[in-house]
Amino acid sequence: MKSKPQRDNKLPDFEHSLTELEALVAKLEQGDVPLEEALKTFERGVALTRQCQTALRTAQQKVEVLLARNGDESIEPFAVDDDEDDADDTAGR
Repeated sequence: MKSKPQRDNKLPDFEHSLTELEALVAKLEQGDVPLEEALKTFERGVALTRQCQTALRTAQQKVEVLLARNGDESIEPFAVDDDEDDADDTAGR
């Protein structure tokens, strides 16, 4: 009998939370949701956003620990390549 890997069941995984959050946003953007339901949907969205932020912070901390173990303790902020911006600018021409 194969056993599944143990997962932390307290919080859903990041991808599931993000998918649900995207669905809630799409639902609210339609604009035809009754007020009471819209408020509940918004409240759920806030909770999912916090779960996603927590998951991202945890992942960042793990990366920082791994980098520190490998002796590369300098962490640089993510920067968008200028090439991507140029590609977007030329696509409309």
